[in-house]
Order: sequence, then structure tokens, then C-alpha cells
Amino acid sequence: MLKIFKYFHKKEWMLVFFSLAFIVIQVWLDLKLPDYMSEITKLVQTEGSKISDVMVQGGYMLLCAIGSMFAAMLVGFFAAKVAAGFSVRMRAKVFEKTMSFSMEEINGFSTSSLITRSTNDITQVQLLIAMGLQAIVKAPILAVWAIYKIMGKSWQWSAATGIAVAFLIIMLSIIVFIALPKFKIIQSLTDNLNRVTRENLTGIRVVHAYNAEKYQEEKFEEANDELTRTNLFTNRTMAIMMPTMTLIMSGISLAIYWIGAILIYDAAVPDRLNLFADMVVFSTYAMQVIMAFMMLSIVFIMLPRASVSAKRINEVLDTKTKITDGTVTEGVTGLIGEVEFRNVSFKYPDAAEYILQDISFTAHKGEMVAFIGSTGSGKSTLINLLPRFYDATEGEIFVDGVNVKEYTLEALQQKLGYVSQKSMMFRGTVASNVAYGSDETNIEVDVQRAVEIAQGKEFVEKMENQYEGSVSQGGMNLSGGQKQRLSIARAIYKKPEIYLFDDSFSALDYKTDRQLRSLLKKEIKDATTLLVAQRIGTIKNADRIVVLDEGKVVGIGKHDELMKDCSVYQEIAYSQLTKEELEIG
Repeated sequence: MLKIFKYFHKKEWMLVFFSLAFIVIQVWLDLKLPDYMSEITKLVQTEGSKISDVMVQGGYMLLCAIGSMFAAMLVGFFAAKVAAGFSVRMRAKVFEKTMSFSMEEINGFSTSSLITRSTNDITQVQLLIAMGLQAIVKAPILAVWAIYKIMGKSWQWSAATGIAVAFLIIMLSIIVFIALPKFKIIQSLTDNLNRVTRENLTGIRVVHAYNAEKYQEEKFEEANDELTRTNLFTNRTMAIMMPTMTLIMSGISLAIYWIGAILIYDAAVPDRLNLFADMVVFSTYAMQVIMAFMMLSIVFIMLPRASVSAKRINEVLDTKTKITDGTVTEGVTGLIGEVEFRNVSFKYPDAAEYILQDISFTAHKGEMVAFIGSTGSGKSTLINLLPRFYDATEGEIFVDGVNVKEYTLEALQQKLGYVSQKSMMFRGTVASNVAYGSDETNIEVDVQRAVEIAQGKEFVEKMENQYEGSVSQGGMNLSGGQKQRLSIARAIYKKPEIYLFDDSFSALDYKTDRQLRSLLKKEIKDATTLLVAQRIGTIKNADRIVVLDEGKVVGIGKHDELMKDCSVYQEIAYSQLTKEELEIG
């Protein structure tokens, strides 16, 4: 828990120091009240006392109460400022760290868990800081100072107070010991509930299509009930605390007055007034001691969960990214758009078998190199190694003559125009999605050109507001083919050296596919294109086709060459087209 406080800034530590100063002032003023109360008690019981003297002592008590109130308000203000500022910065840090993760780290935490850690977990820590500055710091000062004040008054009263405090500590320890393990479970169950909800909302079309609403409701109810049961257990355990605290407070008051009555009865008449005044003061101080532990109990309710949350936040911030930034920003002079895979092999972390084995090929500027193979042959994995979503397990990958690991990630990805297998749209407009990541202001002409090349002009100009037309989160208001064309337009807008198409034409009809490829060949003829496809028709005219089977290269060449020499390619080709269609194409 303490580890997370290393992220405090100097300004926040100063605010903590000011809070501490005002807490000391508040405690001093609170503990002055019983002294004035003692004086009032003596004045009331003493013959000849003036009402003005009582009023003076009462005035002092009022000033102490008002001063304590203002000190408490300032402490609350500083605490809220520290907690809010810290949580804002921590959310930014967790988000920035998450953005630096490779797919390996993302999959290690899971998306739903990362969302919970950056929201719910940080909120738990924020609440603890806000309450903790007012309670954790104040309670020990109040308890120690109050105990010092009552020392020497009466060993009987001190013993009664000590027994009450000991019982209180034991009770708090037992409750925390029982509840602490459950809070860790609660956070993981919150992750699970978040995952189920997110999965249901993301796949809502499939849920409706298969009449699976009841099935999804049962999954949600199971996750929700498990979280509810665990929360109820911890809350019921914590609920024991407040009634017990109230019982102890009432009990200590009863004990002090009961002991006081015996002491006053046995004392000499001249000493009875002082004993009575001491009893009133001791009772107040004892209440302050118990109050200090009550404040601590509030923190103990929050501390276990916040401690688990802080640990989960630190896990994200302390995770070392496997994909490290290089230092090179430019490729070798004269080599533009050149890609080389040299004896590349890859397996996923903790996997036993390789997905790719000994892959070697070169793509020169202006060439189109296509990849084809059966499902699971490693085509998409190969493409994903180039932008370093994963790093090759063995071998080297070069872009413009430089190993991709030596580039800064920004420089490497600036050279690439990536179109993923699953088209991703962001909430905004058509223009903001096509020009995604661009900081240019006058983008209209380039956006329109990119959309036209990607064969999206017709449907975009039919939308309300056309290029400023609304796109919902995930592109839910667009068809699969429309999203795919906008994804391709996004890559074209970027004007990169190298285009990566990861099965990016699968949702297009054959006519649109053919028109799009024809325009691409004309408009981006100087760029290198790496293309993953399932259709023979999409890749027939590629400069080079790499055939993959179970992660190995089983053929490289043009379409005609592979039709003669590669049995795997022949099998794929004849499964899609007739002999006559292949000859005509």
C-alpha cells in the first residue's frame, strides 16, 4: 500500500504537511474543551462564583469549538485536493502505461481487468487518501494526547479505559483478518462482472440473433450473485464494528461514572468537588480516546480494499513492457519501403509450439507481396510482427535495411499503414476516423481522396452530413464492408511507405474488391504492399505470393509458377475457382 505513495508530488506532500499542522491545532482545541468544562463545573459548585466567570469559560469553549470547526474544514479541503489530484494523475499513468503495452501484456491482464484497475481501483485509493488524512493522522495524535491528559487522574479510571481500548483493538484485528482476503476476491469478481457485461454489449447482435438473451442473463446473474454474496459477507462483518463501538463508548461512560461515584463516596468532603470535576474531564477525554479508535475503524473498513486496489495498480505500473523502444528514426539511405524477413520464427509466450518457423522473404519498394494459406497457418501473426505487436522469437525483421527493434516505435509505425483483420472504428465522424491520429487541420481534400480510392465515396456521401457524418463506437451504425473500406481509407490517408493488409478485403463483394485493388495499384504504386488474403482472386496479380502451411513457407512465386509447383496453393486455388476461371484470370 505504501509503495503507491511514491507517486506523490512535492506540492501534495506540502499539502499533507499543512493538513498535519491544522490537525494538531484541531486536536489541541478539542482537548482544551474539557479543561474549560472542569473550570465551569468547579465554578458552579463553588459558593460566591459569578455568572460572568462562567460565561467567560463558556466563551472560551465556544471559540475552541469554532476554531476546531475551521481547522477541520481546512483539513478536509486539503485532503480532497490531494486525493483528487493524485487520482487524476494515477489514471493518466495507468492509461499511458497501458498504451505502451504490447499484446502480450494486454492479454496477461485482460481488457476488463485493466478497465477496473484504471477506474474502480483508483477510486478506492482516492477515498482512502481523502478519509485517511482526516482520520489516520488525527486518530493517533488525538489518542496519545488524550491519554497523556488523563494520566495520573485515577488508576481505576485508566484501567477501565485501557480494558476498553484493548477490547477494541482485538475486535478490529479479528474483523480485518476475516475481511481482508475477501476484498481481493471482490476486485477479481468485479473484473469478471465487467468482462461479462462488456462481452454481452459487444456481441449484442449475436446474442439477439441466437435468442441467447436468457443464457447471457444467467451468466450475468451468476457473476453478479457471486460478487453480491462476497460483498454482503464483508459488509456484514464490518457492520459488527459500529454497534460494538457504540457499546464500548456507552460502557466506558458507565464504568467511569460508576467508579467515580465510589471514589467520591469514599473521599473526604473537601476532595469531593475536585474528584467530581476530574470525573467529568476524564469522561470527556476517555470519549476522545474511543473516538480516535472509531475514526481508525472507519479507515479499517476502507483500508483492506484500498490496499488490494493499490497492489493491483502497482502491478500495472511496475510491469516491464517486452517491446522496448529503439533509437533509430531513419532507415538506410536509398532503401525506402523495403521489408526483409530473415529466418524468422515465432511462438506465443508460454506456448510449446512455434506458430511461424524459419520465414524468409524480401519485399522491395513498389512490390505487392501476398500471403495465403489455410486457417491457422500463421498469416496474420506474420503481418503483426512487422509493427511489433509482438517481437519475433528468433530471426530478424528489417525495414529499410534497419532491424525493427532498433527503430523508435513512433518512427517504425510512421512508415506503416496497417489495416487490421477486424475493422475498428472510433466514436466520432467519418473524417475523424479516416484522419485518425493526424494533427493536420485542413484534411478535407485528403480524406475525400482516401475514401474515394477505398471505394467508400458512394455510401459516405449518402450519409447525413457526409464526411462529417456520425460514426458510433465500434462503428455499430456501419456495415462490415463499410467499416472495412473506411479502415483501408485510414491507411491510404496516412501515405505510408509500406501497407499492411491483414485479410482486409474479406467483407467486400468481388466487384468492389476488384475495383479497389485496381485503384490501389494505380494510386499507391510507389509503396510496398504486404497483403494477407483468403481469396485467390485478390492475390493473383501480386508480384510475389508466399504460401504458408502450418507456419512454414511451402512456396514462393507468382501465381502461374505456384500453380505448377506448389500443391498447397493448387489445392486452395481449385477449392475456390474452376480451371477455366483460373486460366481466364
